Amino acid sequence: MRQTTWGKFDPSQFKSLVETGIPCVQRMGIQVVEMEPRRVTLRMPIEGNQGHLGSIYAGVLFTAAEIPGGALFLTTFDPTRCVPIVKSMEIKFKKPALTDVSITVEISQEEVDRINREVEEKGKSDFVLESQLRDAGGAVVCESRGVYQIRRI
Repeated sequence: MRQTTWGKFDPSQFKSLVETGIPCVQRMGIQVVEMEPRRVTLRMPIEGNQGHLGSIYAGVLFTAAEIPGGALFLTTFDPTRCVPIVKSMEIKFKKPALTDVSITVEISQEEVDRINREVEEKGKSDFVLESQLRDAGGAVVCESRGVYQIRRI
């Protein structure tokens, strides 16, 4: 974990915040596999998330693709000084998700430095996270591209 003062935020509680902080995400059963500065991996079970064809419902996959951006924010930026928002999200469904799925997002230190500079100078900064949701066998079930913004508070 990076060395900083988190104020009312306790980094040891970030995992719980990601898994239970948003009621619909908690109902989906999303679990943190890995959560460290600049890298997050989440897993979501198929159980309870199926649609009418037995595969994971498309809207649930969309949420599973969007949530890692917030988790990455918690481990990489200072939540006592800024907040994340989603400006846009695009998802491409490649094949039915017939098993649990996982997703990893990461960001380079250079990009983090750029974002922090822009937030300091302009009060906000946009960045893009591209990722893939994979089934238990490693096959890509969908690809996503999210445009996020960090805003100073």
